[in-house]
Formats: sequence, structure tokens, C-alpha cells
Amino acid sequence: MQGFARRHPVWSLLIALAAAVLAWLIFAPWSEGLESVLGAKRIFLNALFGGITLGALYFLVASGFTLIFGLMRNVNLAHGSLYLLGGYLGFEVSERTGSWLLAFPVVFLLVGLLGIVLQHQVFRRMEGEELRQTMVTIGLSVVLADIMLWIWGGQSYTIFAPDWLFGPVTLPIISDVRDSGEAIYLRYPAVRMAILAAAIVIGVAMWLVLNRTRLGMLVRAGVDDREMLSASGVRIQYVFLAVFAFGAGLAGMAGIVGGTFQSLSPGEDTRFLLASLVVVIVGGMGSIPGAAIGALAIGLSEQMGLVYAPTYSVVFTFLIMAAVLAFRPQGLLGEAR
Repeated sequence: MQGFARRHPVWSLLIALAAAVLAWLIFAPWSEGLESVLGAKRIFLNALFGGITLGALYFLVASGFTLIFGLMRNVNLAHGSLYLLGGYLGFEVSERTGSWLLAFPVVFLLVGLLGIVLQHQVFRRMEGEELRQTMVTIGLSVVLADIMLWIWGGQSYTIFAPDWLFGPVTLPIISDVRDSGEAIYLRYPAVRMAILAAAIVIGVAMWLVLNRTRLGMLVRAGVDDREMLSASGVRIQYVFLAVFAFGAGLAGMAGIVGGTFQSLSPGEDTRFLLASLVVVIVGGMGSIPGAAIGALAIGLSEQMGLVYAPTYSVVFTFLIMAAVLAFRPQGLLGEAR
């Protein structure tokens, strides 16, 4: 089973979705009449797509984290602060320019530059010292949180999507049937579907870069044997600077996404740092497909839990993590070290 998950991550994802559908078929109130069944179906479909799109957001945050933590072995517990800072900066850019799309490249550059500073001034001086990295980045996250609270206050902010992403789109999924027998198709917010598509494109691009390009080869070789790669004439520090900047910039762009279909407020940095840790643990450190599967699992468990068992919704996330740690400590698609 473990070998199958490693060789066929897409099929593993489809199996997880099929299991979710099967769970609904088992627990749906079939005996209460057609109206109750259709109502339960609408609730389930909204929870399902809500979990998938939330998983897309978690993937955008955690994919940068898995590059920094999983591949480079840098314990950056300020990653959630990069997410929240990117969201606040994206809010300012979109409000001042009126352009939602312009916020993405601007925030990517600004937060990426902060990532370069962190890598060059902090992590480069503490290579291989995980405990020091942990303590220093916890301190940095507290400082950044206080600075953001001082600048933006304690209120919540929402980033408004452009008009062409406003409103719902109709999906080819039947959610109800009229009295006349006409099918009613599921309608879902366009901005969330656009974010899901963007997350898929980014995930595929990252996997291709890491596994099919010279840069990805250098990154993986530098993680496995930094001294040998440096001896061959490669400036590994520049490679790691680029990777760290990309991971930080990706977290910043995820902050814009989070502020668009949720909100930005103090405490969101801790929430998304914790979610990123869980995703990396479940999916496996350094694995982009693993981060995608882990993010999907956590997003679905949160949304399904909120709908069907709100009292225990938080527990489901940690049950998944505990099960993975018990049977496959390196994560679903991680490599044993």
C-alpha cells in the first residue's frame, strides 16, 4: 500500500475522494425521503468543494514550507508570519491600486526579499542547528506579529476579488431536481475555483522544476551532500537563497488568497503555521505531491468535521496526523532517512 501511494499519488488522491463520497453514501438519510436526501446532497457537495478549495489554500502555504523545511532542513517557524504579512501587503496594494492581480507579483517580490534576508542573515549562520533555528524563528514570529498588530491593528481585513471573479460559476454536478424533473446544477464561487486551478498549476510547475530541471537537481543534490556539490564549483548558497525566496514569496501570495475568500486578522499566522506543519507531516517532508495530498486531507477533514461533527472537527485533523505517524512516520510520500 505504501509503495502504491508513492508510485501513484494521483490515484491515491482519487481513492481519498472516493472514500469521502462513500462515507456520505453510508451516512446520508436515505430513509427520510427524497427531499431530505437532496438536502443532504447539497450540504455534502458544498462541504466537499469547501474542503478541496481550503486544501488548495493550505497547499499554497505548505508547499513553500515543505521546500524550506523538507528540502533545505531549515526550521522556519516564522512561515505563518510570512503568510499573514503577505496578506496585509496584498490588501494595501489592492486597495491603493484597485488591482487584485497586481498584488500577487508585488507581494511575491517583497516577501521573497524578506526570505532572502532570513536565509542570508539567520539560517546561513545556523546551518544544521535545528534547536537554535526553532528558537530564533519563534522569536522572529513574535516580533513580526507585534509589528503587524501595531501597523494594521486588531481588526479583520478582507481582500476583494475583481469583478470578473465575482459571483458563482455553474459546475456540471447535479445538486437538486425541480418538481418538473429539471436538474439543478451546483453553483460555487468563481474566485474559489480560480484559486483551486491556480494551486494545481503551481503544484505541477513546482514538481516539474524540482524533478525535471537542472535547478531541481542542484537543490536535491545540495540537500543530500552539500560539501560535495560545493567542491564541484556550484555556489550552493545562491541556490538555497533562491529556493528560500521562492518559498517565502509563495507564502506571501497565499496570504492574498486567504484574505480573499476568508479574512486576515491577528492569530492567522499561528493557524496557518500549524496547518503547514500538519500538511508536511502527513504528506512527507520535501514532497510536493505529498503536500498536495496532505493539504487535501486536512482541508476535507476540517470542512466535513465542521458540517457533520462541529464539536470534534479539530480532532479529525490530529487523528489523521497521528495515524500517519503511527504507520508511516516519514509521511505518505516522504522518504525514510
